Amino acid sequence: MLVEHTLFFALLAYRYLRLIVNVVAFLLLRPIAVPENPLLTSNDVTVVVPSLALDQDRDEFKETVHGILATNPFEVILVTIDENVERVKLMVKSMATTKVRVLSVSQPNKRRQMVRAIPEVRTSITIFADDDVRWPKTILPWMLAPLEDAVYGGVGTNQRLRRAVEPSLSQRVWGFLGAMYLLRRNFDCAACSYMDGGLPCLSGRTVAYRTKILSDTAFTDGFTHEEWNSEYQLNADDDNFITRWLVSHGHRIAFQYHREAEVETTLEDNPKFLKQCLRWSRSNWRSNITSMFIERHIWRLARGAHTMSEPGKLTKNRQQPWSTYAVHLTTLTHWALLWDVGLLYYCPKESWVFWPVVALIATSKWIKFVGHFLRHPVDVLLLPVLVVFGYLHGLIKLYAACTLHVTAWGTREGADANDAYRMIHLTQTGHEHVLETKSSQFMSPWPLFQEQSQYGKHEPIYPNSRPAQVPRDHPGKPETICLILPGDE
Repeated sequence: MLVEHTLFFALLAYRYLRLIVNVVAFLLLRPIAVPENPLLTSNDVTVVVPSLALDQDRDEFKETVHGILATNPFEVILVTIDENVERVKLMVKSMATTKVRVLSVSQPNKRRQMVRAIPEVRTSITIFADDDVRWPKTILPWMLAPLEDAVYGGVGTNQRLRRAVEPSLSQRVWGFLGAMYLLRRNFDCAACSYMDGGLPCLSGRTVAYRTKILSDTAFTDGFTHEEWNSEYQLNADDDNFITRWLVSHGHRIAFQYHREAEVETTLEDNPKFLKQCLRWSRSNWRSNITSMFIERHIWRLARGAHTMSEPGKLTKNRQQPWSTYAVHLTTLTHWALLWDVGLLYYCPKESWVFWPVVALIATSKWIKFVGHFLRHPVDVLLLPVLVVFGYLHGLIKLYAACTLHVTAWGTREGADANDAYRMIHLTQTGHEHVLETKSSQFMSPWPLFQEQSQYGKHEPIYPNSRPAQVPRDHPGKPETICLILPGDE
C-alpha cells in the first residue's frame, strides 16, 4: 500500500507540477516593451510570404499582403511556384505598390521557397509569414523590440483563430477545437519563455529572424540537408529546424505575448482539422525526438550562449531544463486518457484525497482557456467536446508516431503535388548520398546546382555544392539521383 501511494503521489506531481508552475509563469510573463527610441524600425524588415497562390485562396492571400503592407515594411517578397507566378504578378499589379517582389520555384515546398527568397533580402531582419494571416498594424514594433538586444535571434508572437461569420454548428465545433489548439500553444510558449526562454517551436505563421543567421552558409547547408532517422532527407518541418538551430547556436528566443502583436490565422473548420492535427503531431514527434536524443542541445550546458546581463559569458545553467520537462518530454509521456484513468484508479479512496484529485483533473481541462471563455462565454457549452477530443487525440498521436515517414498535408489543394520531396529516402554508400525519389522525373530535390526555369536561372543555394552525378547511360528519367554533397570529398 505504501509503495502504491508513493507511486501515485509521484505520478501526480509529475503530471500536474507542470500545469501549476506554467499557470503562474503565464501570469507573470510580460512582453519586452517597445523602446521610446528604437534602433530598428519597419524599414529594417523584409517580409517573406511563401504561397501556392491558389485561385480559390486569391482574396484571402490579397488581404494578407494588404495587411502586411499596412505595417510599412521595407519590402515584401512573395514566393510562389512557376505555374502560378503570373497570377501573383497580376495580383500585385492591381495593388499599385512598389514594395512587393514576386519570386518562384519549380515545385511547391516551403523550405525551397524560403531558401529562394533569403539571398534576396536586403534588410537586417527577415519575417516569414503564412499566406492566410491577418496582422495588426502595431505588430512590427513589438516583434522588433527584443531584437534591439543582440542576444536575440528569433521572435514569435501569440496567435488566435479568426472566428467564422455565421458558422454552422459543425463549423462552430471544429472552429472551437482549432481555437483551443492555438490558445494552448500560446499558453505553453508564454510559460516556457518565462521559465527558461524555451518554447515548443517558433511558429512559421509569423516569425522574425536576424537575416545574418538565415544567410549563413552553415545554416543553408543544414536547412537543405536535414536528415530524419538516418534514412530520409527531411524537407518539411521548417520552423522546427530553425528553432532548434537558434538553440544550438546560442541565440535567445523571445515570445511577444501581447494583444498588439497578436496574429489572426485560419484553420480547417471541418473534419480536415483532424488531418492538420495529425501533421502537427508527426512534426512534434520528429522534432522533439531530434532535440532530446539526436542533437541533445537542450540537455547540455549552454556553452557560449549569451545572457542579458553579461553577453558572451559562458552560462552555468542547462539550456532549457523547464521546457525539456514541460514540452519535449510530453511527446513521450503525455497521454491524457491513460493518465487520468490511472490516477483515479490508484488514488487513495479517502475523500480528502480523492475529490481534490478529481477537482484538479477537471480544472486542468479549462484553466488554460479562461481568457477565451471570458471573451466568448457561449463557448463554455463546448467544453465537454474539448475534453472528449483531448482524450481521443491520443489515438491521433499514436498513429502519428507509427507514420513519421509521412509528410502529406491532406488539407489543401495542390499542397501535396510534390510530397515526395518533403521526405526523400536516403541511402549511404561510402561518401555518396543517394536520394531515392518517388517521382520518375529527373529533378533534384534542392537547387544545389543551377536549375533552369522559364523565369530564369536559380543560382546554387550552397556555393560549394557540386552538380548531380548522372550516369553516362542516363536515359533521361532515372529512379535514383546521386548527389555528392559538400564536404564529402
